[in-house]
Amino acid sequence: TLLLLSPIKPCLFSFFPFKERKDVKRSFFFFSFDSQFTETFLAERDKQSKWSGIPQLLLKLYATSHLHSDFIECQNILKEISPLLSMEAMAFVTEERKLTQETTYPNTYIFDLFGGVDVSSWSLLLQLNLSDEMSKDCLSILYNTCVCTEGVTKRLAEKNDFVIFLFTLMTSKKTFLQTATLIEDILGVKKEMIRLDEVPNLSSLVSNFDQQQLANFCRILAVTISEMDTGNDDKHTLLAKNAQQKKSLSLGPSAAEINQAALLSIPGFVERLCKLATRKVSESTGTASFLQELEEWYTWLDNALVLDALMRVANEESEHNQGTWASEENGLPHTSTRTQLPQSMKIMHEIMYKLEVLYVLCVLLMGRQRNQVHRMIAEFKLIPGLNNLFDKLIWRKHSASALVLHGHNQNCDCSPDITLKIQFLRLLQSFSDHHENKYLLLNNQELNELSAISLKANIPEVEAVLNTDRSLVCDGKRGLLTRLLQVMKKEPAESSFRFWQARAVESFLRGTTSYADQMFLLKRGLLEHILYCIVDSECKSRDVLQSYFDLLGELMKFNVDAFKRFNKYINTDAKFQVFLKQINSSLVDSNMLVRCVTLSLDRFENQVDMKVAEVLSECRLLAYISQVPTQMSFLFRLINIIHVQTLTQENVSCLNTSLVILMLARRKERLPLYLRLLQRMEHSKKYPGFLLNNFHNLLRFWQQHYLHKDKDSTCLENSSCISFSYWKETVSILLNPDRQSPSALVSYIEEPYMDIDRDFTEE
Repeated sequence: TLLLLSPIKPCLFSFFPFKERKDVKRSFFFFSFDSQFTETFLAERDKQSKWSGIPQLLLKLYATSHLHSDFIECQNILKEISPLLSMEAMAFVTEERKLTQETTYPNTYIFDLFGGVDVSSWSLLLQLNLSDEMSKDCLSILYNTCVCTEGVTKRLAEKNDFVIFLFTLMTSKKTFLQTATLIEDILGVKKEMIRLDEVPNLSSLVSNFDQQQLANFCRILAVTISEMDTGNDDKHTLLAKNAQQKKSLSLGPSAAEINQAALLSIPGFVERLCKLATRKVSESTGTASFLQELEEWYTWLDNALVLDALMRVANEESEHNQGTWASEENGLPHTSTRTQLPQSMKIMHEIMYKLEVLYVLCVLLMGRQRNQVHRMIAEFKLIPGLNNLFDKLIWRKHSASALVLHGHNQNCDCSPDITLKIQFLRLLQSFSDHHENKYLLLNNQELNELSAISLKANIPEVEAVLNTDRSLVCDGKRGLLTRLLQVMKKEPAESSFRFWQARAVESFLRGTTSYADQMFLLKRGLLEHILYCIVDSECKSRDVLQSYFDLLGELMKFNVDAFKRFNKYINTDAKFQVFLKQINSSLVDSNMLVRCVTLSLDRFENQVDMKVAEVLSECRLLAYISQVPTQMSFLFRLINIIHVQTLTQENVSCLNTSLVILMLARRKERLPLYLRLLQRMEHSKKYPGFLLNNFHNLLRFWQQHYLHKDKDSTCLENSSCISFSYWKETVSILLNPDRQSPSALVSYIEEPYMDIDRDFTEE
């Protein structure tokens, strides 16, 4: 009795375990009181604390929520409770909730405090094949409590069998949307990823989804197929990632990989995703039912996007009601702006769907079954379909709305329009990266242009171009790559899309350098556009600058025509100094360009050609890189800004660029000279041994990291046109323990400063 006198107390219902439904036994401390005494006491206490009658309703709900109870009565009680919670959830979602005084207790808090979450969850489990309406009420109550009361979602997430059970409720269209929303929020806080192969009849469940349900289901899939720690993958140290990979090898496939495989085993799954991604807005169906569902389940997406649109519709209907009736009575058509909202809603509806579908396809493209997914995406014509949607939907002028995405706050600028564009660019990047299917981004005329470029230059056509299935490429006047270039050149200087656009185009050039690919892009003014952004607009964003330098390097590498164009654009010392300032301001960002220019210089110096000789004599950039002091300055700084403990996927390129400089020096038998100069630079900076010890540790790590990773070694070989065996040999020579070797690092580290055996795990 004393416990009831204080509304702030632990939950009075013991938290029951979910086992087999028929075996679950519950013991609620609160309900061990005499029922009549308890009701009387609750009613009296309710008057004082304004609990809205929730504890009494829960007492009745408990009494009716067992296998042989009257479920009609149970459902009536749920319908009484639901609006009490939904009002608070609405205020919470719309951010209209006022700060409450300590003496008042919100309904959702009281509901949870008296064990309502447990009883509602139990009611769901008891249903078997009973009413969908009861399911909807339970789901609505649970979700509203999750929204308003901290900790509820996490408690539900701990009940793995309950989460699995929720998937079975998605078979009904009446409860699908509520179930999907609740599952998504639960999975968002779940510590361990759920395994889709544990969901009963997963293949049948997904196969029976209509297109709208499948698109919504992709929101759940986004949580289940992504590795949990990939959010800032480039920022994670390689030491940590290598340790995680070793651990993963011993544990077998991750839950995300198992889930990806489970989805790919579902017949027609990828084909349906491709159809969803490429469906035209005019072909989308169910807008009316969609709006109706939103009115019933306003917290779908847990953001203002849908809610604001519905509120505008409601306001306009209210404002124009009388006018509408009058015009209809007079036989006059009514043309208020509210008639335009459903189409606007329809477009936003489609954008949200495509956003989720493209994300799932992108993750699958980066998974273990990448080649299988690539083959299916090509076969089902995803790329031509996206090309047809490019102007009207993907790169349409985005709305001025301040609406935000699920899980974001109102201050976030990630509108659905913006996020769709970024997800589209990420998909193109994943699709093109080191894969011969990248030529599907072109149309037939553009493929013929590539062939003509190769013929004119008297070089063999790229085999991947010859093998491209012409029936699967883009149609229309322009392919997807060309459309992207056109948009890129018109993008405002401060646009956040510039980074992703450059990454997507660069991925088309990655791999073995193709002269025809480079010329295709050069003819469309890409080099001049990049130089304008770097030099004339003096771009300040580090991320955008890095993406432009990387793209510029791939565009110019080994291409004498590109260097001629560069020299024509950078035609004054003033412009060249601005360019150098941008390069030198952050070598982490520009080192890939430095590497590409260094490699190109080495190739040009070994060619006997008048055109090449002319470029060598005129190009400021090649002349600058050819100077030994310039190379030594780059080398010293590249080694100095990275350490084993801070190496990431983003900055490990600095180590490989320093190796390229030393490999080319070794070819010219100048490796000892470069090492002596590094030693002198160390002493001049008054840090004897520091740089070379650091470089020694970096090279030891390089051996561990690359010698067991085939993909990375292939990338190094293809991008540099230097055999990987030469990379390995050079590293071995530099790490030679013989202090008498003129090409060994230890020969240039004085004995008192020797520190080359440090454990990599030490800070």
